[in-house]
Amino acid sequence: MGAFKRIDMTQAQPIRLKQPIGVRIKLGRPAPFDPLAPVLGRLCELEVRLARSRAELREAQQLRYHVFYEEMNAKPSAFQRMTRRDRDVFDKFCDHLLVIDTTRPAGSRIVGTYRLLQQDKAALAGGFYTAGEFEIDGLISRHPGARFLELGRSCVLKSYRGKRTVELLWQGIWAYVKQHRIDVLFGCASLSGTDLTALEAPLAFLRENAPPPEDWRVSAVPGRRARVAGSVSCLDPKRALASLPPLLKGYLRIGGYVGLDAVVDHQFGTTDVLVIMPVKNIKARYVQHFDTEGTRSAA
Repeated sequence: MGAFKRIDMTQAQPIRLKQPIGVRIKLGRPAPFDPLAPVLGRLCELEVRLARSRAELREAQQLRYHVFYEEMNAKPSAFQRMTRRDRDVFDKFCDHLLVIDTTRPAGSRIVGTYRLLQQDKAALAGGFYTAGEFEIDGLISRHPGARFLELGRSCVLKSYRGKRTVELLWQGIWAYVKQHRIDVLFGCASLSGTDLTALEAPLAFLRENAPPPEDWRVSAVPGRRARVAGSVSCLDPKRALASLPPLLKGYLRIGGYVGLDAVVDHQFGTTDVLVIMPVKNIKARYVQHFDTEGTRSAA
């Protein structure tokens, strides 16, 4: 949810997203950066917090470019290649969660990031990013009054990838969820590669172990649903679980649902599934672990 960012406590209303993904309604002003955004968690030299300035957003976009386009071989546009930044129209409406290594030189301290898009900000942006792949409008309409938060554009510098960095990101997300009274988290999670035959085992594992109940099911956008062999069973669950990306395994651990459809993203060279996490369903031990109230650091 190959994809988690500003302060507005206004009660969001359900929105229906019908316009094509390429049509964006640029209304209102994006939320300003908070130069005093507090640290949400610490782990030795690492800390997690929201971006405090446009300069930090640019640095996060540079990290995203490095990971997605240089390391993972996504296909950049000419403008992205020229600026060496992964950016789109959603960025200015999002909050940007950052993991910062305080020992690194200025300008290279951001080692992890997540993009967070609240429901009311998505209305200003013309919809959620995920709506380009999955029919999110139906999900929202089935849960009137719930506050939705889209998680996306997640990436971590290769040398920092591991359980502790992921936990630090989740500590920041949980603090954000509490502050903004979020009810539902969702977003695309990406499996590396577009060869559906090679991905049959992990996709079967997800279908068998994390299917959403009827009320939380979401179909792929017409024309984008991947032709996955739904009759294939996962014969080696342990191996299939081990092959999943760390963030997707984290979603499963805390109690997330994974949609039954998959979408191939040729630009990023991935196969995407939709992850949905009603906050009330998050397992108690993880709530206790991440419910820091600013008084403890990530373990």
